[in-house]
Amino acid sequence: MQWEIVIGLEVHTQLSTNTKIFSGASTTYGAEPNTQADAVSIALPGVLPVLNKGAVERAIKFGLAVGAHIAPRSVFARKNYFYPDLPKGYQISQFDLPVVGMGAITIQVEPLSGNAKPYEKLVRITRAHLEEDAGKSVHGASQGMTGIDLNRAGTPLLEIVSEPDMSSAAEAVAYAKTLHNLVRWIGISDGNMQEGSFRCDVNVSVRKPGEALGTRREIKNLNSFKYMQQAIDYEVQWQIDTIENGGKIHQATILFNPDTGETRAMRSKEDAHDYRYFPDPDLLPLDISPEMLAAMRATLPELPEARRARYVNELGLSAYDAVSLTASREMADFFDACVAAVGVNNAKLCANWLSGELSAQLNRDGLEMAHCPVSPQQMVGMLSRVADNTISNSGAKEVFRTLWSEGGDADVIIEEKGLKQVSDSGAIEALVDEIIAANVDKVAEYRSGKDKLFGFFVGLAMKASKGRANPAQLNEVLLKKLAG
Repeated sequence: MQWEIVIGLEVHTQLSTNTKIFSGASTTYGAEPNTQADAVSIALPGVLPVLNKGAVERAIKFGLAVGAHIAPRSVFARKNYFYPDLPKGYQISQFDLPVVGMGAITIQVEPLSGNAKPYEKLVRITRAHLEEDAGKSVHGASQGMTGIDLNRAGTPLLEIVSEPDMSSAAEAVAYAKTLHNLVRWIGISDGNMQEGSFRCDVNVSVRKPGEALGTRREIKNLNSFKYMQQAIDYEVQWQIDTIENGGKIHQATILFNPDTGETRAMRSKEDAHDYRYFPDPDLLPLDISPEMLAAMRATLPELPEARRARYVNELGLSAYDAVSLTASREMADFFDACVAAVGVNNAKLCANWLSGELSAQLNRDGLEMAHCPVSPQQMVGMLSRVADNTISNSGAKEVFRTLWSEGGDADVIIEEKGLKQVSDSGAIEALVDEIIAANVDKVAEYRSGKDKLFGFFVGLAMKASKGRANPAQLNEVLLKKLAG
């Protein structure tokens, strides 16, 4: 039986303000429990919230980046529920009048299995609203007791809600990665998933083709793309098996256990009316002027989609290269710096090195591009010597390895290690003559039609020159000499 998968995401992005959304308490991660829980955070009687302008500015920047409607007037509401880590008994959020309305984002989907090709998909964003985070329950700190840490209470969040436009774990992961890249790209969040700065709730349902939407279950607080994929795959199969065995899906909030690879129900899922939303009487409506909107628009950098288009249309790169180079703003800025120095005609050379050798080394060392030990200036020094044929590709790899592990200057490394290519035609001809004279039998075989032996001669020549012979010149001389 064929089934359709329907997925929507709610992404909680911690905004990069230094203080909380409604008070001046610090948002620094890792402080001792409850040392950043001020009077507003712990809801002392008589305290009043004061809106953080920086949080509003970051929300607007996100809305502009996804082409969304920015509400001229939005309203904060009280969302009522009772958890130990929510001292007020309600969360200040937004409901029917959010600051960011409908928008959309284009994702690049890499299928997780099979031979399917990558493809693009547009995912609609329903809304993005400002809200405060809750505190955190700490289990196991004392035997038989649960502690409450309110440092996180009041931290500013932007909750980004998508339409149910995704139909596979691959698409959901691609969407989450695209959002993660975007919020970091425009500087509104550090996106640190280990610290909880970027958390995803995934709504999953299944249905037969053409039928109405099925009953959804919400997988809470996923902070790993790997776990997201595993959780969705398990949940989809569980729902299909349940229905096919005569069971019924009940709306629920569920958790994913990475140790077992399974989801489990935590509680029945609430609807909006269960939270008894009403406008917060302590906060005025949020009015955003055209002037503020224009000021925020002026602060936006060139966005990933626009930069990908520029790389393809102006630099002649492939779509694959463009996607790879815009995986982070740091990578894209690094690439632009290299192209500006080495020249537009060498854009492909720069792209190959950044998408290839440099990215592979980052992966091997488990580093983000922001912590790359090789600077753009150092990379330019090496790439310039490749472009002008001073060093071969193998020589460049040795320079790169040295820059990565020891630092330094490419030209100095080339001199110290003797990596300059031999481009003197006379020297190369003499080298080829010696090889031909020492391998008369192989030359005869080559001339009798065994063309594959050409690689044998190239290998001997490169070995004899210690990898320093200019490959293009060497091939040209070899072809001429072997032809007789």
